[in-house]
Amino acid sequence: MAQLTLDKANQIIEGALAKAKTLGLKPLAIAVFDAGGHLKAFQRQDGTSILRFEIASGKAFGALAVGAGSRWLHNQAKDRPHFLEGLSGISGGRVMPVPGGVLIKDANGEILGATGVTGDTSDNDEAAAVAGIEAAGFAADAG
Repeated sequence: MAQLTLDKANQIIEGALAKAKTLGLKPLAIAVFDAGGHLKAFQRQDGTSILRFEIASGKAFGALAVGAGSRWLHNQAKDRPHFLEGLSGISGGRVMPVPGGVLIKDANGEILGATGVTGDTSDNDEAAAVAGIEAAGFAADAG
């Protein structure tokens, strides 16, 4: 059974940063959480703005909270704002419902954790997260 080790979490970050470099993205912040919602690893590039840890964490935490990538949460915010308002309330404001939070899954589809990326457009953040997860040998679920 696959495990989200510290080494694998760091591989996710390295893969996401490599994708960011290839795409010429703005400086990113990347958080990797295990399935229990605990921070496994975090890095931010030089030049990121403030609150990037909170935003990246909110994207990953939100994905874990609902078992779907934060793109799903983003769509729910448009279609069911009352759901997101309630989710924000019960999570203590820890959920960021915009793309860039991607579930980390093993080959059997089991959720091992989530990665949250922020710093560029939400679509580019999501692309970096997916690339990082896949570079570490896992499956990515953006929702």
